[in-house]
Amino acid sequence: MHMLLVMVAGMLLLAVFALFGKLWGADALGIALGARWFLIAWLGVVLANMWVGVSKAGYTVAQELPILLANFAVPAALALGLIWWLGRTQ
Repeated sequence: MHMLLVMVAGMLLLAVFALFGKLWGADALGIALGARWFLIAWLGVVLANMWVGVSKAGYTVAQELPILLANFAVPAALALGLIWWLGRTQ
């Protein structure tokens, strides 16, 4: 359940970054730039989530690594798809 919540949080965070990109850039390129910044921020968030799992919850790195990859991959794939789609519309 925690994994699903983290993925949903990632999708919501992507929406926030895309909105800020739209507000600052006022076009599709601004949204794409926001999605690119999201990828960096999201990597930091999932690495922090992994650190909490290893240091506080008692999991090993080998146990947490697949969860990190899944938590990062789903929102990152949406962000990359958004960047690709907005690049095609220009």
